[in-house]
Amino acid sequence: MTKSMTGYARVERADEWGRIGWELRAVNHRYLDVQFKMPEEFRIIESELRQLAGARLSRGKVECLLRYQRESMPGERIELDYRRLAQLRQALDTVNAEFGATTAPEPMRVLSFPGVVREERPDLAPLLAQARALFVDALDEFTAFRVSEGRRLAQFLLERCEALLVLVQQIRARHGLVRDQWLARLRARCLELGVEVEPQRLAQEVVLTAQRLDIEEEMSRLVSHIEEVRQALAREDAVGRKLDFLMQELNREANTTASKSQDAEMTRLAVEMKVIIEQMREQVQNIE
Repeated sequence: MTKSMTGYARVERADEWGRIGWELRAVNHRYLDVQFKMPEEFRIIESELRQLAGARLSRGKVECLLRYQRESMPGERIELDYRRLAQLRQALDTVNAEFGATTAPEPMRVLSFPGVVREERPDLAPLLAQARALFVDALDEFTAFRVSEGRRLAQFLLERCEALLVLVQQIRARHGLVRDQWLARLRARCLELGVEVEPQRLAQEVVLTAQRLDIEEEMSRLVSHIEEVRQALAREDAVGRKLDFLMQELNREANTTASKSQDAEMTRLAVEMKVIIEQMREQVQNIE
């Protein structure tokens, strides 16, 4: 199943602890590069999340963003450290006695003094489990997006493969015609010059020229590479790198065909073939 390296997914969930959401974005990359952006309290499960992503993804630069809007958690409460509060009161009394101050301190300023408030945090395990489960949901949506995009890319490539096969047939037909025309021109030229050429010598020249201009080997390899592209698109694993290699081979054969051409129409067909291969190569860069 062909998958695109580009993708997007966003999932959210709200409960009594607050709202938590994952946003996944991916662009093309030679290897798999997963980056996490999340609040510090979730960093403890980053390694596990990275393993989950690695099991589902093969290539691409993936940014995983966790957003968390906190509400009051069950079991969470704020307690005062009365011993620390007594020490602070004693210090304030000493200052008041020393300077004759009578103004009482503001309660919020007292609460903000280090150590006065002892905040007991609840067990984060349920919240971390929720983040983990939601990440799996995000991966599911993300994968579905990439599969849908990959299906479109595969269809595009298959259509271009058909176009290449049509060009191969046209080039083969044109090559036979050009070869016959070249032989006719050679004989006509010899007659114009009044040169009598031995049949054996003429046959040798025809064979040498035919070998030099023959493109059947290139056409056969093109057809073989096109079939490999089709087979790769039908596979379930990641095939982006193989397709990238096949695009290089297709382009090589098209270049060789153009260099051997001694005919304007064959050259035009070879150039059209190169244009199609370049279109395929650009889209292959998006495949995992």
